[in-house]
Amino acid sequence: MKLSRCIEDLTVLEHLGPKDKEINSVCFDSRLAAPSCLFVAQKGSRSDGHDYIPEVVAKGAAVIVCENLPREIHPEVTYIRTGNSNLALGLISAAWFSHPSRKLKLVGVTGTNGKTTIASLLYNTLKALGYKVGLLSTVCVRVDEQELPATHTTPDAYTINGLLSQMLAAGCEYAFMEVSSHAVDQERIAGLHFAGGIYTNLTHDHLDYHKTVEAYLRAKKSFFDRLPAEAFALTNADDKNGKVMLQNCRAAHYTYSCRSLADFRARLLETHSDGMQLDFDGREVHVRFIGKFNVSNLLAVYGTAVLLGMDAAEVLRIISTLRPVSGRLEFLNSPTGYTAIVDYAHTPDALKNVLQTLAQIRKQGKIISVVGAGGNRDKTKRPEMALEAVRASDTLILTSDNPRFEEPQAILDDMYAGVPAEVRKRVLSIVDRREAIRTACRLAGKGDYVLVAGKGHEDYQEIKGVKYPFDDKKIITEIFKELL
Repeated sequence: MKLSRCIEDLTVLEHLGPKDKEINSVCFDSRLAAPSCLFVAQKGSRSDGHDYIPEVVAKGAAVIVCENLPREIHPEVTYIRTGNSNLALGLISAAWFSHPSRKLKLVGVTGTNGKTTIASLLYNTLKALGYKVGLLSTVCVRVDEQELPATHTTPDAYTINGLLSQMLAAGCEYAFMEVSSHAVDQERIAGLHFAGGIYTNLTHDHLDYHKTVEAYLRAKKSFFDRLPAEAFALTNADDKNGKVMLQNCRAAHYTYSCRSLADFRARLLETHSDGMQLDFDGREVHVRFIGKFNVSNLLAVYGTAVLLGMDAAEVLRIISTLRPVSGRLEFLNSPTGYTAIVDYAHTPDALKNVLQTLAQIRKQGKIISVVGAGGNRDKTKRPEMALEAVRASDTLILTSDNPRFEEPQAILDDMYAGVPAEVRKRVLSIVDRREAIRTACRLAGKGDYVLVAGKGHEDYQEIKGVKYPFDDKKIITEIFKELL
């Protein structure tokens, strides 16, 4: 592809060297540099791509896109200085793959909780309606029927555009993706054309990165500020920040609510152990989900499908057949009569929602919770998570999640600090996650609930930079057999 096409949307501050040349590849990782490539030098939290410019030039790079020109300028290399390399990578990646998002109906889902469930259920709904669909989620990536592993909630810009291009080649008409606050802030969605955006909620998370709730909110809002006028913006009117997302948003405004007037409304009529009876805009539907938060999630799915032109009655018929996403309030029944629940809840609000749901469906049984917090992430939410968990649990077991490069016991100490002195007798601290789950199962009797929270669909535990196999669901199933 000609360089001029690659940088057609770029704001160029300085251009040194040949104005146009043929580009064979685009990369931002110096290890992938090859002859005639275009290399984008990005400033990261751990390393700076500008430091690797001499290396990629030595490998035959044809073009360097950067924020700061290197001291040594090679006469045969083109140097393009821009104000934001992250933004440049997004715009260049979109052009490199011929703007696949413009040829799909791409819908982004943002918010602290519910992104994975909503994006995945939208994928399942439109598949059931007969469409070819793509999905970019925390759990997995789907190119119509093909499933690929997911590495991030929202991948880098080059990967996103490459996957959207694959979806287009596979005949997909629609694509749904989770849009994390990190991705917006780091311009990973730059150059993408969205047909719609969905906002779920904003609760305590990611303050290790954003530092303040205001900055976290601005990142979410930035996604809606960028939506084109022909798109739709669907926000949760039950969240206090739902209206904020629509301020200065050019897209058509729509709301959904379980409590107040909105464009799309739902009411919880009855809760059973195997599902709920709901009212969607005057139509009654039985769904295989439980929890008030899932009423909101399903309502977002319904509203989005209708805004995409689907028949409302047919959408509700499909919703009645859907099942929960892997690792999201997933029930495992033990042979001895208690129930284990695996859930991805890793924020105070998510824990509160899950535990409230269990309190609603239990009869006389106890709730035993196994809760951890990730290392090298927002430390301020740790005591809040423990507080929410102990408030709604008969017994709380604090344990490891993904400690990463932190000491597991230090993380547990941070969580324990949030437990009031008068209820600490109901709290155990067990660093080994398997042993913590085993202890919870040993304490459980017939009719009890064991909540194992934090990792959900993940099949590994990250310790000191190494990912060890660890799947909560498999571990629980093994423990069921051990304790027979």
